[in-house]
Amino acid sequence: MNKAELIAAVAGAAGTTNKDAEGVLNSFRDLVQAAVRKGDDVAYPGLGKFSQVARKARTARTPRTGETLKVPASKAPKFTAAAELKRVVNGTEAAPKIKY
Repeated sequence: MNKAELIAAVAGAAGTTNKDAEGVLNSFRDLVQAAVRKGDDVAYPGLGKFSQVARKARTARTPRTGETLKVPASKAPKFTAAAELKRVVNGTEAAPKIKY
């Protein structure tokens, strides 16, 4: 499902216009990005948790040449799926009945 299909599905399920659905989805994305950038976690029950993890500086090796490189410390986004989402994906719980 691409972005246009997601917008149309959300609009159909919510009974609203594609423009309104796109505004909500874009706002959700922007809020998650801003919160995770600050270091805050964003949890959405039934879906999962967005968070930030710190990666330590390390030494890596180029496979082709064997040359070693220093990789600096960095931060990365992380998504942890909620138990409910895992059960739906594994088929132990029924997926929500939504037409899109």
